[in-house]
Amino acid sequence: MGLNKQHVLDALASLQDATTTENLVSLGLVRKVAACDDYVALTVAAPEDEELRRRLKTDIRSVLNEAAGQLGTEVKQLTVDFVVPTGDETPEPEQQADGRKYVDQPKTIPLKQAASSQTTTSGKATTGAPSMPGVKNVIAVGAGKGGVGKSTVSVNLAVGLARKGYAVGILDADIYGPSMPTLLGLDDLDVQLHDNMLQVMYVHGVKAMTIGKLVDPEKPLIWRGPMAHGAFKQLAEQTEWGELDYLIVDLPPGTGDVPLTMSQMLSVTGAVVVCTPQKVAQDDAVRAVRMFQQLKIEVLGIVENMSYFIGDDGKEYDIFGRGGAEIMAQRLGLPFLGAIPLNMAVRQFSDAGTPRRNFTDAGETMQRSLEKFTDQVEVQATLAGNRMGSSRPTLNVT
Repeated sequence: MGLNKQHVLDALASLQDATTTENLVSLGLVRKVAACDDYVALTVAAPEDEELRRRLKTDIRSVLNEAAGQLGTEVKQLTVDFVVPTGDETPEPEQQADGRKYVDQPKTIPLKQAASSQTTTSGKATTGAPSMPGVKNVIAVGAGKGGVGKSTVSVNLAVGLARKGYAVGILDADIYGPSMPTLLGLDDLDVQLHDNMLQVMYVHGVKAMTIGKLVDPEKPLIWRGPMAHGAFKQLAEQTEWGELDYLIVDLPPGTGDVPLTMSQMLSVTGAVVVCTPQKVAQDDAVRAVRMFQQLKIEVLGIVENMSYFIGDDGKEYDIFGRGGAEIMAQRLGLPFLGAIPLNMAVRQFSDAGTPRRNFTDAGETMQRSLEKFTDQVEVQATLAGNRMGSSRPTLNVT
């Protein structure tokens, strides 16, 4: 039996105020709690004092570890996001801590008036400085629906840019269905931790990080939004990426929590939307385009994956009806980044975790299409970066 929400709240209630009988929970300082499979994500109100917040997080971890130990388990991951308390007055930092006892806002401040870590009083997302200053370009790869080969496209883009001499990283942000362990052949590698930072796995000329190497490979991640937010935040900010020319972010399909979190955390150069030729895929791809546009992330273009099938005889078969994504891109006024075919070799190399062979041993047509796609993304990212300058996307919250 793992920690659930009530276990977490009961544990946090042991952190008491220094001057009253109130505790962290009864004072309304715990704003959000998510707990599943011993992964815990919290949002806690605390003044902007780094030492106070550091000690508070240490004490939270301590009481949760104690609670988990009583259940015969352990806290596998703890994410604590701090928000600034609202109210007419805030005590000085030295008045707010005494060992494990904390004072924050007056109890009369209703919980529904609490400030969110994601919004300001003006209703815009709090962006701040980029989370990864060593990364020159962040390119998100998204899709409106699953099954269109988004992760395969992400891997081939990362490998293609690395083959051109760039320093490239890939972040597998598909929290619910991570594919990188298979596509990159990571089965025999383990994630290392140094100075509380996750160390990347360097494979095929690319630095990689995926939640698929941090959890049981066969266990489903049945997570609500705050936990997905916490997982993405840790993967992005607690990974030692070093200097990168490009960081490719493989997003989950759809228009959910992770793209929103990414838009608020990172300075994204642009997004690539993956689509297959048929109409049902186009409908969902349009929604993905509109999502990025609403998040003020420039769409670098549309790529048509599985555009056609190349048989062993070299003949091309339009299984899904070639050209639909290109027509959609024209209708939306977006660049068309290319058409990527499908053949047996690509499937074999993807299953084997040897993506570089897609550029050398999967046939001339496949090599040309992947190289053209990589070139187009490089060009569009450069143009988007020039237009972007030092600005960052904002999100209007209604």
